[in-house]
Amino acid sequence: MSTTQISCYKNRFCVSPNYNYLPPSTAAFAVHVEGAPSRFGDGKRLQLLRIGIQGRVIPNEDRKDAMLTFVIDVSGSMNMENRLELVKRALTLLVEQLRPGDEVAIVVYGSRARLVLPHTGIEAREEILAAIHSLSPEGVTNAEEGLRLGYTLALRNAKVNTINRVILCSDGVANAGETGADAILKKIRSHVEEGITLTTVGFGMGNFNDVLMEQLANHGNGSYAYVDTLNEAKRIFVENLTGTLQLIAKDAKVQVDFNPQVVSRFRLLGYENRRLEHEDFRDDKTDGGEIGSGHSVTALYEIKLHEGANGQLATVFIRYEDPDTHRFSEISEEIFTTQLNGRFEAASSEFQLAATIAEFAEILRESFWAQEGSLKAVSQSIEGIAPQIPNEQVDELKHLVSRAIRSKS
Repeated sequence: MSTTQISCYKNRFCVSPNYNYLPPSTAAFAVHVEGAPSRFGDGKRLQLLRIGIQGRVIPNEDRKDAMLTFVIDVSGSMNMENRLELVKRALTLLVEQLRPGDEVAIVVYGSRARLVLPHTGIEAREEILAAIHSLSPEGVTNAEEGLRLGYTLALRNAKVNTINRVILCSDGVANAGETGADAILKKIRSHVEEGITLTTVGFGMGNFNDVLMEQLANHGNGSYAYVDTLNEAKRIFVENLTGTLQLIAKDAKVQVDFNPQVVSRFRLLGYENRRLEHEDFRDDKTDGGEIGSGHSVTALYEIKLHEGANGQLATVFIRYEDPDTHRFSEISEEIFTTQLNGRFEAASSEFQLAATIAEFAEILRESFWAQEGSLKAVSQSIEGIAPQIPNEQVDELKHLVSRAIRSKS
């Protein structure tokens, strides 16, 4: 078998569409597979294979109590409406969703880190909101000191059978103290190993340091998201609050074994920074990704079949650690050529959307594989899909493609 594997992680494109995968009824994950000829690989006999991993959904009423420590960047670079002001509005939304048993603390950092609010029960909601609303820009950006103080506070007040989470809100710029992800994580490594998980949320455009925020989340046993509008804040902190806070799997990894008798070649689209070596898949000391309630991961493969080949195409393996029992489990599912549609247009609207987003991303990054790609073809594909998936995220995608076309003209 020819193999590829990635550290499982919540899918992220320029927009994050909902592909409407059905969640599993009892297991941690459900695997959804669909394929079709590639609309963007004419004349090459290429197929596109979509593998969707859908996590179990934990009802909001079953969520564990949460001990949340917000570490908030209040440096001068955050002095924008879509940065610190959006952080304050987003956290106001989140606090309104919390319930008795949850506690909130706030640490801020500019040139130095300081405690604004010790862990406070949600019964004192007005006190928490007053602390949030009092935040104002100050100094340069000492993210290292802010995270060290936040983790120390979180560890001091951690509780058993509770979500113990540090939530970093920043534009990702660090220009004082240690400024790189590795150096920052070295300072807090022992706290990470004690079970304090990390969510990083990037706010604002321009010089937002996506690499720093992603690396902090990757190696801090957590997840990251990007917020640039109040609607996106609502999606993360209101509509998907349980998914943002409660894990269903730790160190999750996905491996796909392709059958060389059927598949002549394959290529994973994206995830370059999430790939693992073959021997790392069953090495449980190798760091994987953390998956929250209801989260999904989508992997897209461009494959070419041997002419006339049929039968088993590949096997998908998922390996993960249960966050409560700390036991590792592995599940697998076989994929067959009968799961490939004969025409791109016969595939589901969600599949067509994923394929179109992938082509858009390939063109934007000037991928070798998209040298003949056309933004006009991407736009036409979206126009055909949009009536079947009417939502704000598809509208946003249309807007982004239109902007890209204008910038090229």
